[in-house]
Amino acid sequence: MPITAQDLIDAILDRGTFTGWDGPLVDAVTAADDEYAQTLSRARERSHHDEAVFTGEGRIRGQRIAVIACDYAFLGGSIGVAAAERIVAAVERATALRLPLLATPTSGGTRMQEGTVAFLQMVKISAAITLHKKSGLPYLVYLRNPTMGGVFASWGSLGHVTIAEPGARIGFLGPRVHQALHGEPFPDGVQTAENLFAHGLIDGVVPLRFVRLLAHRALRVLAGTKDADPLAPHLGMREELSTVDDGASAWDSVRISRETGRPGVRALLRHAATDRLPLSGTGEGEIDHALLLSLARVQGYPCVVVGQDTTRTEGRPSPLLGPAALRLARRGMRLAEELDLPLVLVIDTWGSALSPEAEEGGLAGEIARSLSDLVTLRVPTVSVLLGQGSGGGALAMLPADRVLCAQHAWLAPLPPEGASAVLYHDVEHAAELAQRQRIRAADLFEDGIVDRVIPERPNAADEPTDFSRRVGLAVSAALAELTLIPDSIRISRRLDRYRFLGTR
Repeated sequence: MPITAQDLIDAILDRGTFTGWDGPLVDAVTAADDEYAQTLSRARERSHHDEAVFTGEGRIRGQRIAVIACDYAFLGGSIGVAAAERIVAAVERATALRLPLLATPTSGGTRMQEGTVAFLQMVKISAAITLHKKSGLPYLVYLRNPTMGGVFASWGSLGHVTIAEPGARIGFLGPRVHQALHGEPFPDGVQTAENLFAHGLIDGVVPLRFVRLLAHRALRVLAGTKDADPLAPHLGMREELSTVDDGASAWDSVRISRETGRPGVRALLRHAATDRLPLSGTGEGEIDHALLLSLARVQGYPCVVVGQDTTRTEGRPSPLLGPAALRLARRGMRLAEELDLPLVLVIDTWGSALSPEAEEGGLAGEIARSLSDLVTLRVPTVSVLLGQGSGGGALAMLPADRVLCAQHAWLAPLPPEGASAVLYHDVEHAAELAQRQRIRAADLFEDGIVDRVIPERPNAADEPTDFSRRVGLAVSAALAELTLIPDSIRISRRLDRYRFLGTR
């Protein structure tokens, strides 16, 4: 059974909180056409709605939110001038009231009876939503079955977070149109929610009964303020972070950083964060599992978290970062800037992918754009060297306001074995080069590359929970400092740091 308007209200909003915003409809250019007027009249009788869109506001666990939803029973949810005007008026009202916005489209696309003028409504809808987002307000999208054509190509594809109904047909070109134009059916399985998720175009496939929970989590981060530290009762007093050289060699740290069982970004989120909401893909048809993107509260601070996900299992190599991973990282940077949220970056990588596909996919350009975006980002940024920090993939996520480093993490232009191969045509000099290149945490601190060293007691793999919580405390301490500094001063200090690194 299709999801109805009442289904949406009942499943997503607090009971009894929905208030409609819809007023009289504007007259469409073609409304005087007798045949179309009769079609509209029949649609109103069947659907019990005056148009294909209804709007209003309600609450999700007490949080106010504006809602825009399609009714597929009204001419297939198609969008003409009157429906578009209703959408834009609701977006503008949500922006003026500083409300987050949830859109739940289901539509065949542009209303053909109104022709080209209906087609052009995509422009004003996209503009209104873009201005809403530029105001720092969240925009969430739940795509229902079906969402096609101009609706998917405008307000259906602009969400900060986008999820879809299981089995929903979602796409731009209608299968009937494809059959008529090309004389063959559109391939099965392409225009499905599950396929879009697999290709990194949406963030999840979610039954309606779970949308309320996910929307609440998203709002807790995207529209939230800092909580009291939710993990403090379990952690006791905050401790000073060590910057003391423990005497371990650089090669010791390299070996320790590669140990099976060493906690990574997933452990950090599990033990030091709440309200976690993973996002998926670049939104541009790519997905790379070497990098994780999530909304979360780290020790109570709402953040966008971008983390290199090095999975350490016996007999399985660490994943290498390709260009799609860095495009996903840049999506996280954009999210943080649009929503005025701190950005936390977790570095833990053997290095960038070395392959023809990576070269042809623009890896070097993505490293450059990541560096450019990150070093000039307006919001507070914290980078955490959690384990291995090798090559351009690590560097692309490093230049932050504060750089934290685990005691046995390291940072180098190449893995020590690679540096040895370049200089000596063997790997036998790896340990020696690791020491000479000053890649270990104590040296990075002394050289001004990192700001704080997070202790391991004696090894993060031996204490994954306590270590992950310690990292969370270090991140929250850095954010507490950074949020007190005006943007202009903080950005100037960040740029100066890297402008003069190594020269004084």
